[in-house]
Amino acid sequence: MNSITRLGTFQEVVLAASKQVADICWALRALISELHPDATEVPRPGEPSAAYGYGEKKMSEAYAYIMPQKAYANLGFYHGANIASTGSLLEGTGKTLRHIKVHSIAMTQSDEIRAVLMAAMEERRTALGL
Repeated sequence: MNSITRLGTFQEVVLAASKQVADICWALRALISELHPDATEVPRPGEPSAAYGYGEKKMSEAYAYIMPQKAYANLGFYHGANIASTGSLLEGTGKTLRHIKVHSIAMTQSDEIRAVLMAAMEERRTALGL
């Protein structure tokens, strides 16, 4: 994974999260790294979130983000409205954004989360002409 750290590090993104939520965030990061070893990661501690994609631009080149919440981690999809989810985990009513509320490390290994991540990566590859 190519981490762009000019805004901060992933460690800083999860610094204020509870241990449980931070562990979920680290597990999601490991999953993204497994599925897309060449992903560009842009941690933004000020938000706090980290974006993942094919370049540094979060709204055009990124397909996903990890954002710690109080009791769970959001696995967000910048263009989630453009991908199909075969399950019920994908939430949101915005024009393009969708997210999955990840409540456990076990959930990070679900087939549905893997499928949604793969669909999000493919959507961005196609949109960017890669």
